Amino acid sequence: MKSKRILLIDDERPLLETLEMFLTEKGYAVGCAMSAAEGLQQSVVFEPHVIILDIRLPDMNGLDVLQKLIRDGRKNIIIITAFHDMEITIKAMKLGAFDYIPKPIDVEELDRVIDRALKSSSMTRTTEALNIDPSLSYEDGKIIGKSREMKEIFKAIGVLSENRVTVLIYGETGTGKELIARAIHHNSPYRDHPFRAIDCSTIVGTLLESELFGHEKGAFTGAAGLKKGKFELAGQGTIFLDEVEDIPFELQSKLLRFLQQKEFERLGGEKKIQSNARVIAATNKDLADMVRNGSFREDLYYRLKVSSMKVPPLRERKSDIPLLIEHILRKINHELGKSIRKVERKALRRMIEYDWPGNVRELENILVHTAIHTQGEVILDEFIAAVLEVKSTVHENTRGVPQGEQDLKSIEKEWIVTALNQNHWHLGKTCEALGISRPTLRHKLKAYEISNGLKAV
Repeated sequence: MKSKRILLIDDERPLLETLEMFLTEKGYAVGCAMSAAEGLQQSVVFEPHVIILDIRLPDMNGLDVLQKLIRDGRKNIIIITAFHDMEITIKAMKLGAFDYIPKPIDVEELDRVIDRALKSSSMTRTTEALNIDPSLSYEDGKIIGKSREMKEIFKAIGVLSENRVTVLIYGETGTGKELIARAIHHNSPYRDHPFRAIDCSTIVGTLLESELFGHEKGAFTGAAGLKKGKFELAGQGTIFLDEVEDIPFELQSKLLRFLQQKEFERLGGEKKIQSNARVIAATNKDLADMVRNGSFREDLYYRLKVSSMKVPPLRERKSDIPLLIEHILRKINHELGKSIRKVERKALRRMIEYDWPGNVRELENILVHTAIHTQGEVILDEFIAAVLEVKSTVHENTRGVPQGEQDLKSIEKEWIVTALNQNHWHLGKTCEALGISRPTLRHKLKAYEISNGLKAV
């Protein structure tokens, strides 16, 4: 039988009696108070594990009681009220309430919330969880991994940072190719020079040429003045060309000429401009196959592939998942003001067993989503299970489909439209659901001619 103590603070006697009976039958020890003063006194004498607090009391505002309880070190405070007020709900959650349940109370929902609060508290004290060391702070740009595959990546970064050869990084979306490019740059003698990144999939034709090489005034409609491109602005730094396979074929020759001669002309210009910028390119496609089918220049391919490395997908380095979770949660704590200290062991096992088709980016997306909805210090398995179930359903729907290019495009288009509809055509939320950036989503919307109902948000 449960021996956990629950304190009810509410001035409605019938409700108190009903909840007391329900919770006693569940095996809890129940204390009752009909005023704020009595409730505060009982919180000291009774030492409850969970407090259920009405927001409207005869002698004090419930939010003030909530603040005082939290200052006194009380946790797991569940707010109940008959007044469906958005501002009060927001204030209560910001002040630290564990959850918020409207009246009339669904006792089964209340029981689930109490169970979750108690579980969160027990996880805080147990060793059956992954611990996030609070003494270690988040380090931006750090590459995480102890697997053999990642150790090889670290060694390659060390070697490549000592020279200025062109590097081609292979890897699936979300594996951290840009992080590796930045690590090569920041460990090189040219770390004080600029690092300029550009996603070649999001800018087309003339605009991409202008972004890379700049343009002269009047070079094209809308070119109101001179603009310096990334190669000119980088100086002796690094240019990172993400999704390099999407550079238009006619522009590939100009990039090749730069790699061969270290000079270029602005769009619409005739003056030769010198640049010693290093080029690091990344792709999630098979460029050799693109060369064979004529969609990528063979000479440019070999110029880019002076040195190359392959970033392993997360499913091939599962031993790194606990380290990545710790690192990402430190980032979440730092950026979102959370105080998550543990991950339930069952949730950790579930995340290790999952294949992560979206790689580290998908892992971070799920942890952020879960952390936002977590009250307290523990990531519980039930939240991870719910999110991964949705993800698995989406991925399962794409299995067994012929892998022809047109089929894959149809699948991706359908996936994007489904995500847009689920998120009411909100671009930001859709990007989170798909694990892609907003520029990439906009590019795909244009490519697939998806526009019906689109909102610019």
